[in-house]
Amino acid sequence: MALISLEHVTKEYDGKPVVNDLSLKVDQGELFVLVGTSGSGKTTTLKMINRLVDPTSGVIEFADKPLTSYKMRDLRWDLGYVLQQIALFPTMTVAQNIAVIPEMKGWSRQKIRTATDELLTTVDLPPAEYRNRMPSELSGGQQQRIGILRALASRPKVVLMDEPFSALDPISRTQLQDMLLHLHRALKNTVIFVTHDMAEAMKLGDRIGVMRGGKLLQVDTPEKIATNPANDFVADLFKGAQANQGLQVTLSQLAPFAADVSARHAVGGNLTLAEALPLLDAHEALHVNSEHGAFVVNTHSVVAYLASAFVDQNTETKE
Repeated sequence: MALISLEHVTKEYDGKPVVNDLSLKVDQGELFVLVGTSGSGKTTTLKMINRLVDPTSGVIEFADKPLTSYKMRDLRWDLGYVLQQIALFPTMTVAQNIAVIPEMKGWSRQKIRTATDELLTTVDLPPAEYRNRMPSELSGGQQQRIGILRALASRPKVVLMDEPFSALDPISRTQLQDMLLHLHRALKNTVIFVTHDMAEAMKLGDRIGVMRGGKLLQVDTPEKIATNPANDFVADLFKGAQANQGLQVTLSQLAPFAADVSARHAVGGNLTLAEALPLLDAHEALHVNSEHGAFVVNTHSVVAYLASAFVDQNTETKE
């Protein structure tokens, strides 16, 4: 069942369409990802769904009713919104930030406290330790987590997320992607997620919509986009995602490329290559403790592994 529906939606600025005749349905309980390069129209589409801007033409429906039929306050309560710049209220505690919309809805103090503690626990932030902290006492990744919890706290029917992880370091970004998938499975809510990163889209999306120049080029599952891209642009986006996914392998897989040097900084074998690169920059070499034994890696190990993976991929392609 479609919870969000766009029919022949166009948005023009100075007579030029930034979204052009877009038709799309997002099902209830779906994590739908809009992906595209800068200027593709994905953020404008999200803003139209949230009524931050109105379409020039076409119809957007929410729960089988035109978006324009809702009172703006009711719409804000039913549509959670998460931006890249999370903008927590700096003079309010973590718990107070999360409670903003529930308080507006008239929830009881006990209901708000219970919901807040449950959400903090879900994302591995112990309530006793974090509920009374100020935003200035949190890392960037922790602030982003609280911003997401704030959007989810009142159990909105749809959560809209506009590049929420793009400004974060690779470790925080991976952690928050995993957190979002966990929350989505737990809450079974509907999420529309915007990103320019195809690898992120492939990891998160139940379905993916690929946009370019204001048009929707393809809507499909990650598997079908990988195996049957609609055109060369979609295929190139996917190839770029594959290259990035090479950084998602764990250090355990680098054992055959171990370096004959010593290392003082120890890490687990389940650390991804993307997470390890900043550590290698700081420590030059890492002592890896994996289930298959201990070994040392450095930047030469990484280059050797990536070169080997590239050769293997090209061999498979030729075959």
